[in-house]
Amino acid sequence: MGIYDQNLDKNAANHVPISPLTFIERSATAHPDRVALIHGELRRTWAQAYTRSRRLASALLARGIKTGETVSVMGANTPEMFEAHFGVPMSGAVLNAINTRLDAPAVAFILEHAEAKIVLVDREFSEIMEKAVGSMDHKPLVIDIDDPNYEGGKLIGELDYEALLAEGDPEFVTQAPKDEWDGIALNYTSGTTGNPKGVVYHHRGAFLNAVSNLMVWNVSGPPTYLWTLPMFHCNGWCFPWSLAAQGGTSVCLRKVRDVEILGAIREHHVSHLCGAPVVLSLIANADDSLKQGIDHTVEVMTAGAAPPAAVIEAMESGGFHVTHVYGLTETYGPSVVCVEQPDWSELPIDEQATLKARQGLRYPMLEGLMVADPDTLEPVPKDGETIGEIFMRGNNVMKGYLKNPSASEECFKGGWFHSGDLAVWYEDSYVQIKDRSKDIIISGGENISSIEVEGTLFKHPKIMDAAVVAIPHEKWGETPCAFVTLRSGESMTEQDVIEYCRANLARFKAPGKVIFGPIAKTSTGKVQKFKLREQAGSM
Repeated sequence: MGIYDQNLDKNAANHVPISPLTFIERSATAHPDRVALIHGELRRTWAQAYTRSRRLASALLARGIKTGETVSVMGANTPEMFEAHFGVPMSGAVLNAINTRLDAPAVAFILEHAEAKIVLVDREFSEIMEKAVGSMDHKPLVIDIDDPNYEGGKLIGELDYEALLAEGDPEFVTQAPKDEWDGIALNYTSGTTGNPKGVVYHHRGAFLNAVSNLMVWNVSGPPTYLWTLPMFHCNGWCFPWSLAAQGGTSVCLRKVRDVEILGAIREHHVSHLCGAPVVLSLIANADDSLKQGIDHTVEVMTAGAAPPAAVIEAMESGGFHVTHVYGLTETYGPSVVCVEQPDWSELPIDEQATLKARQGLRYPMLEGLMVADPDTLEPVPKDGETIGEIFMRGNNVMKGYLKNPSASEECFKGGWFHSGDLAVWYEDSYVQIKDRSKDIIISGGENISSIEVEGTLFKHPKIMDAAVVAIPHEKWGETPCAFVTLRSGESMTEQDVIEYCRANLARFKAPGKVIFGPIAKTSTGKVQKFKLREQAGSM
């Protein structure tokens, strides 16, 4: 025993489990009258948001919720969804935010797998929830979120959210986690085959990633943040907790459309927003008249698929400063960031965009990031060419998959989290994704990155959206198939696209087939390549 181990023990004064739940109490104390939430005509201060969250926690306990049980919510980006990120875990329960684009059987599976005792549902999604709960043997208590700003849907619950809050104690004392390893949230992956997996977050990881978000985005003061990113997606990338830490203002947004986005930015002088590349494309391609009156820089954080350099360039030219991050549901959302270097600003904007399209370096509170051989875990050379798999290690990696020990063991093999993303590593230690392991195209023994082909397509001035998948080829085994959405009023033939790619890529990387039309995506903007492969195979 060393001298620093003698009579220097952990105690209640010097060791407290860390949790993002402490953030809202501080903002309510330090900034009680600052606006925390804006939704239509509604304005709610931090003091009010804290009181309502305490009421929610108290009411859940009074309704029989016990520590470690699940409370699910299927809601839009409204104040109720924000409050649930505090009120549910304040009660000791685990928050399960459900993807609003799922069908009734998928929702029923999640509720049953999570053993949800109570579910909060926005009336916009009541039809799906009613079918889901109706098919269950053990039905949860259903609470309606009756948003006066939404017309439609119906009330299906035993009571509504406001009535539930009225049952709660405004002076309720938060049930702090006994252990920071306790679960705070449960998020389900968007499974492409079979049922989705339940990803369990702990208080420690949520705290650390919430703070990391502020650090990598250089958020020095209270931001005005626009909710274009769904709060159900990785708990809004932990930003409900980040905003509470900084005492920022949330501008709620139910529908992600260019008119509403740009209108909110102008009206509320929005300083920050997050979104998938499809949201950036929506903003970049919006009519110039919608952008009138926006004369300040808006910080934009984007992730999902690698944003095409052309989209980043268009955003930067329009006064939106883009920070590119990368992560997975299993890493609390973003855990890697493309850190901008001072000399990049001296480069032409297209070269800046190309550099920013890389995934980058680890978050401050992610302990390890490497590109390595997926079998041996030997790091690949930092040559920008050798492809390996991205591996992460740290406190902002999930606890594991709920009720799925074999999947947890598989993804943690060797003491690293296996991302399934294929990438190269550069001399400056920045990583760049080349593909998902299942999406790489192998043509005649050569690897073709679908992302590289997509990046080339996005640079064409007539192309608004693009995605590339593999299709079988008699001679080469596989060849790329491009799905293309053209800008309004533009026209191109299949041969036009193929010849353009041949002129800008190695010829073997050019698509063998081009399909025009809308591209299937998830609610978070990720291209559903399994659907595109099915579509290509049927044509």
